[in-house]
Amino acid sequence: MAAIVDMGISRTDQLSLLRLPAEKLVLLPSPRYPSMPRFAVSRPHCNIDETEIRSAIFKVEGMVCAACAGSVEKAVKRLPGIEDATVALLRNKAQVFYRPAFVEDTTIREAIEDAGFEASIVTEETDASGISIGRFRIGGMTCTSCSNSIEVALNQLPGVKRAGVGLATEECEVEYDSRLITHLQLMSAITDLGYTVDLISAGEERNKVRLHLNGLNSQSEVELIMTSLKALPGVKLVDMASDGSMVEVAYDPNKTGPRYFIEVIEQTGPPGLYMAKLYTQENRGPDQTKEIKYYRKYFFLSCVFTVPVFLLSMVFMYIPGIKEVLDKKVVNMLTVGALLRWILSTPVQFVIGRRFYIGAYNSLRHGSANMDVLIAFGTNAAYFYSVYAVLRSATSPTFKSTDFFETSAMLISFILLGKFLEVVAKGKTSEAISKLMNLAPVTATLLTVDEQNNVLEEREISSQLIQRNDVIKVLPGSKIPTDGVVEWGQSFVNESMITGEARPVSKKLGDKVIGGTMNGNGVLRVKATHVGAETALSQIVRLVEAAQMAKAPVQKLADRISKYFVPLVVIVALLTFLGWYVGGKTQSYPKSWIPSSMDEFELALQFGISVLVVACPCALGLATPTAVMVATGKGASQGVLIKGGQALEGAHKVKMVVFDKTGTLTIGKPVVVNTNLYKNMVLQVFYEMVAAAEVNSEHPLAKAVVEYRTRLCIDHQQREDRLPEAKEFLNIPGQGVHSIVDGKEVLVGNSKLMVEHGIEIPEEVAEHLQETQKLARTGVLVAINREIVGEIAISDPVKPEAAAVIECLKSMGIQSMMVTGDNWDTAVAIARELGIERGAVYAESLPKDKAKIVKDIQMTGVTVAMVGDGINDSPALVAAEVGMAIGAGTDIAIEAADIVLMKSNLEDVITAIDLSRKTFRRIRLNYVWALGYNILGIPIAAGVLFPSTGFRLPPWVAGAAMAASSVSVVCSSLLLKNYKRPKVVRPHSS
Repeated sequence: MAAIVDMGISRTDQLSLLRLPAEKLVLLPSPRYPSMPRFAVSRPHCNIDETEIRSAIFKVEGMVCAACAGSVEKAVKRLPGIEDATVALLRNKAQVFYRPAFVEDTTIREAIEDAGFEASIVTEETDASGISIGRFRIGGMTCTSCSNSIEVALNQLPGVKRAGVGLATEECEVEYDSRLITHLQLMSAITDLGYTVDLISAGEERNKVRLHLNGLNSQSEVELIMTSLKALPGVKLVDMASDGSMVEVAYDPNKTGPRYFIEVIEQTGPPGLYMAKLYTQENRGPDQTKEIKYYRKYFFLSCVFTVPVFLLSMVFMYIPGIKEVLDKKVVNMLTVGALLRWILSTPVQFVIGRRFYIGAYNSLRHGSANMDVLIAFGTNAAYFYSVYAVLRSATSPTFKSTDFFETSAMLISFILLGKFLEVVAKGKTSEAISKLMNLAPVTATLLTVDEQNNVLEEREISSQLIQRNDVIKVLPGSKIPTDGVVEWGQSFVNESMITGEARPVSKKLGDKVIGGTMNGNGVLRVKATHVGAETALSQIVRLVEAAQMAKAPVQKLADRISKYFVPLVVIVALLTFLGWYVGGKTQSYPKSWIPSSMDEFELALQFGISVLVVACPCALGLATPTAVMVATGKGASQGVLIKGGQALEGAHKVKMVVFDKTGTLTIGKPVVVNTNLYKNMVLQVFYEMVAAAEVNSEHPLAKAVVEYRTRLCIDHQQREDRLPEAKEFLNIPGQGVHSIVDGKEVLVGNSKLMVEHGIEIPEEVAEHLQETQKLARTGVLVAINREIVGEIAISDPVKPEAAAVIECLKSMGIQSMMVTGDNWDTAVAIARELGIERGAVYAESLPKDKAKIVKDIQMTGVTVAMVGDGINDSPALVAAEVGMAIGAGTDIAIEAADIVLMKSNLEDVITAIDLSRKTFRRIRLNYVWALGYNILGIPIAAGVLFPSTGFRLPPWVAGAAMAASSVSVVCSSLLLKNYKRPKVVRPHSS
């Protein structure tokens, strides 16, 4: 009998297989050893497809550490028919891919239970929301070819919905199905490509913290800490690293928080034995400090060897006395100088330049080519030809060698210097995020108060340890550490760092405050309502981070070029070498062109190496993202949050701006300015019935009526009685409301509402209504028992800056249009006041009509920006190429908009468009820099000027030019930091 060799099952199972009939043995590939076969037992169901693979999710109880997860994974993978298995310790779940022809899900569950854990099958319907977003920091990327290869590799993985890699930010964001793939597998895939990777966040991080632990020495201590944490109210899951160095806790923020976790850990066991601290991502931008140190260290180290090589090649050879020593023969024609240059350049080539070999190998291994490939080819050509020349001179009594050791050494040194300068410059592009993060204070004063609001204890804590419902004391002149509500005291708070509004805002009992803002002259006690990632400041930081990672459509040009760039450069370099070499051998050019220290081969080699190293794909890849990073950061500091490169690119093409009226062009707080009664009624009774009908409506005009009724009661020193109950309330979009109040039918709305309900509008009423609308007021008709009894004139003043903004847009070549649900006469009157032409006014429009109007304009080929409040206007905001949402305070993450105007100031519409235009002018200039270096540099390096001028570009000079191109592109982008708002757009003085 043939022996069964299976690396995937135990010896006991192999013996069991020997007792089975041959027809029940099926050969399967082993998931752990793909090249080795494994046997599985085939069930006799002939109707089951043996190639079918299914997925099952199991809830696993009882896992306490990574070792437990490993045990479950091993128990499952040893079963026949298992393709793969992944255990998520924190989620207490296992994802298994299996062949139902060979194993059943109940068998898998039993295997988990046999391993000592409780298991149950989870249906797909109960775990449908498995989409997570992981963010990773990637090290080792040198050009856009690197970021493209990572994106392609990640997008090909099962379960990955979308992957984006930012070259300038050195971050990767992946949207993936956590039921099919884990963040660890994503990190492993990136590592396999040859890059370093660190986890920033995975999945929903808001109510999850990681704590560093010190002092745990045994498994019993680990279990004690875990048990103590699990016992806390509100703790959902506790995940401890196998070595006890870190613990991850998922919790309910309304019941507990990280401060309690640290206290419990430190109070467990003898005093001072266990220590815990919160793990935080100190640097939210690219980890520049580490890179700067790396390149600085290796540049100076390379100089230790390169400077002597340069002196030996370029200086000492012309100094009498030293020249004789260097020309002294060691063996045959091998000189002391050549031997010293070989010895000194070797560490630079293989030790200091090792990263270029690794980068080139990883790139070529995955079918792409990056900057490292060009550097490796160029330096290797120079170095190994030099080695050949030295060895030949050592074995020949007549051959006089010419080496290029200084070329390879100086190339590597200059490239390291260029990368060092580039990283330093890139660090400045992410300063906006650092400045935003520094708005939050480091510490906070925590108060312990009793039910009577008396202070029992006062202590200082880290602001990162503030928990929901904590009471924080804020002294005058200090920053508010988190979002919350004023519980005691009153003061003025400067919110300009968040909202951009320079005027201090009064804060009293019950008012909301924003973390990071500056308290004025009073002491406040603030109850924390939003902490950690929930705060407005964190949302802004996250929004800016996402914007800096998002690629602008114009970046696709660089991506397409980079795909073919390196192979094309290699071909051009090879053709250059062959052209000069063959031309020299066939005497197509005079012998006098060849320097006395070279022959045809050596001259051709220098030209080929220069072509290889002068080309720079780095600059091309950095042209767009660095400009986008600086622009989005600058926009955030101006109160304009731009959600990525696509929004930034779209804004510079805008030729039509569509404005909503209420709350956008107008202040958004309508007030009742006049009332006309057409029947004998007491005014208070009239407003009582109207307010009762309108009180259930969310429309701004309805709120204005209800507020006016309240003010009437106060003015007449009447007690505000409860409004009569409104029955059969019906809100009719775009028309008004219908209700039954005190047994009477009440209709409140526009003339269209009356016509729809068959109510006649008398001529007197129609004339009054027309006069009201001509005054840019909204006329609201009131009908009781199907008879019009009154008209309410409501005014919503236009914003003081609105007319100037419309005029400024016109001077920029941008048309303005107004779309509103208000009546025609009112809309036309306001448009006239603002300078908008009558033909550019759309009135009595429903929310869906606004989106249709935007699409109709787009059909004419015009790029449209929609400006609205982000609620009723959301369909139009989404439909437009650029949606601009008016929003301030904590409501900054408006999903429908591409750009958020935090100050609710229309002047920022111009700021956004102007910043976009200047940014794309800068991007075009960056491309001129990047492509200009290559378009001019490659022909010069190839020797185009050599026949007429005798000028050639030595390889080390070509390397310096290549490094300079990246630095110049980044510095060009940094000039956007000097952006000034247009002169016509000036903030109003306080």
